[in-house]
Amino acid sequence: MTINTSRRGFLKGATAAGAVLLIGARPDGVLAAGSTETAQFNPFVKIDADGTVTAIVKHFEKGQGPATGLPTLIAEEIGLTMDQIDYEFAPSDPNVYNNLLFGPFQGTGGSTAMANSWLQYRQAGAAAREMLINAAAQSWGVDASGITIEEGIVKAGNQSAPIADFVAAASQMQAPAEPRLKDPSEFRLIGNEAVRRKDSAIKGNGQAMYAMDVHLPNQMVAMIKRPESKGGIAKGFDDSASKEVKGYINAAVLPNQAGVAVYAENTWAAIQARDALEVEWDMSGSETRDSDQIKAEIMAALDAEPAYNVNKADVAAVSAAIDGADKVVEKTFYFPLLAHAPMEPLNCTIEQTAEGDIVLHDGAQMPTGPHMAYQQIFQLPPEKIHIRTMLAGGSFGRRATPDADYQVEAALAFVATDRSRPVKLVWTREDDIRSGYYRPAFGHKVRVGLDADGNIVGWNHQIAGQPVTKGTAFEAFTVHDGVDHTSVEGVADSPYAIPGMAVGLTDTPKATTVLWWRSVGHTHTAYAMETMMDLVAEAANRDPVEFRLAHLADTSDADQQRKAGVLKLAAEKAGWGSVPEGRAQGIAVHKSFGSYVAEVVEVSGDPENGIKIEKVTCAVDCGIAVNPDVVRAQMEGGIGYGIGHVMRNQITLTGGAVDQFNFPDYEPLRIGDIAEIDVHIAPSAEAPTGVGEPGTPPSAPALANAIRALSGVKVTALPMADNGVNFA
Repeated sequence: MTINTSRRGFLKGATAAGAVLLIGARPDGVLAAGSTETAQFNPFVKIDADGTVTAIVKHFEKGQGPATGLPTLIAEEIGLTMDQIDYEFAPSDPNVYNNLLFGPFQGTGGSTAMANSWLQYRQAGAAAREMLINAAAQSWGVDASGITIEEGIVKAGNQSAPIADFVAAASQMQAPAEPRLKDPSEFRLIGNEAVRRKDSAIKGNGQAMYAMDVHLPNQMVAMIKRPESKGGIAKGFDDSASKEVKGYINAAVLPNQAGVAVYAENTWAAIQARDALEVEWDMSGSETRDSDQIKAEIMAALDAEPAYNVNKADVAAVSAAIDGADKVVEKTFYFPLLAHAPMEPLNCTIEQTAEGDIVLHDGAQMPTGPHMAYQQIFQLPPEKIHIRTMLAGGSFGRRATPDADYQVEAALAFVATDRSRPVKLVWTREDDIRSGYYRPAFGHKVRVGLDADGNIVGWNHQIAGQPVTKGTAFEAFTVHDGVDHTSVEGVADSPYAIPGMAVGLTDTPKATTVLWWRSVGHTHTAYAMETMMDLVAEAANRDPVEFRLAHLADTSDADQQRKAGVLKLAAEKAGWGSVPEGRAQGIAVHKSFGSYVAEVVEVSGDPENGIKIEKVTCAVDCGIAVNPDVVRAQMEGGIGYGIGHVMRNQITLTGGAVDQFNFPDYEPLRIGDIAEIDVHIAPSAEAPTGVGEPGTPPSAPALANAIRALSGVKVTALPMADNGVNFA
């Protein structure tokens, strides 16, 4: 990922307010510092009079680590220990806290938190450091060039003092427009293996406040009675039985008629009252298809002429080359709908202040979405709407929808009351599985031709499925020439040097509601690409690692070299080709979100009596690893998420209604499913890239390739448990 922006453009400047030093930027992007009159400045760093440093974190924390990573950047540049910096989440303000890769939009996603904050937060920390040093230089009457800050102590020769001594003076100074960033040789925290997460202790001792933990005085709990299938409209209801539930307050049809809000004094009463509610539905516009019908539509699209020639290839020439090849390898793949299934179901709490402001307490992944929606719903200017971002117990993309679905649902439930009491919207696990948004279903049809020497002469790759961003506010960013890039990413932009490659795409009607899911299109494109690379290598009678490296041999191509680097590292650390008898290995390598990840899965057993995943070896190149501990944790989590879903998960529909309801039939990865995970981080001087998602894509194809190597079973339709593979 290349970002061409000036230092000043990255840094959102510096201000100060009284005895609190705030590092932010004026609307024109110029750094400044001042007194309380300069409160319009928008901070990233706050230093209290007692020297307490707080990083204002613009990305929400769902477990992926920005509450540690962004404070690390600031602490590094100022000269602090990790114990000397705290964090708080930024308010909703896209003019200041926007994701620099999203444009004027505040949000977390696409594994962009570190990538878009790397220079911005370092600049903010560096500006604070220089202001404190200049204040010390004036106080001591020495040259600023001889002053340093180490572990929160300002030092010059024999003189030293805590930074607290200089906060007041620094707050009156003009911030430097171009503060000096530390050279990597000076790093003490960035890349330090010993740095641990800032939020681990509070999560371990129960002090962490998740969105579900919010309990405001006099609040009501609201649950929504929704139709069995998406698109149903509530025409009316009978709450006679609900009135018998202790704690039931009342019910109301939502203004958009998408459901009926049931209000109660507590969650259990809301569940019971909702279950007792009788609703009259108009289902004439709802989803009615079964999963088999959806799959048939996708398969039919694969057999037809694709709607889009994604890479503008000469399809006729590619087809002719394949038809005339010495060997042809052809496979068709199917990927079902998948739920996000985070541990914390959706929830948020909404209240109105005495001044008429609206406050939303939420694990807000994309605050700008609900903020804009609330301006319309409540007919208020943006400054009258406030979003208090809380910790979230997972998301995997579910808390970020183009239509701010659950936040709007909460607002509509609140509008239906007199607004005298806060309303806490709670989804149950069953709501989350049966009424949510899903990873779209996709199919791939791939034909590859080889010459007599085992060289690829043509690769025709057809994709069909349900586009995620078409028809949404994000379409302008991801759809070009009719092609939704999230449908083809990982194939159309693969670093492999494959001669004669044609990529086609056809959109199919969306089933229920689809959404990005951890690693988005890479969830299916990596599987198709990497299982095909193994099959083609086998047809060419070549080792899978050597075959891949042959297509990553361009030393002038940084993409190919970095991808080849992690491939070699994973193979070396896994002891490729030297496993004990009764075991087999499979490998896969993939680039996503600017990062390169290779994984080797080692398995034993057999598909009939049970496959055992003995070990997963992972190599990742994510540029500079700011927090290696976080990087490893994200690789482990991504591996588990990817493997767990392909083992046994899918969402199926009957008459448009979701069949699954909870973890018993949408089973997450169990701790015993993978015996060992070993993660290796490739050293790099490149700017950091994403780690939240890139561990997921190669995990499933590496498992599939290992199963095929062990047993000969080729899994081309998922989940594996429904397609010939049992697990021990």
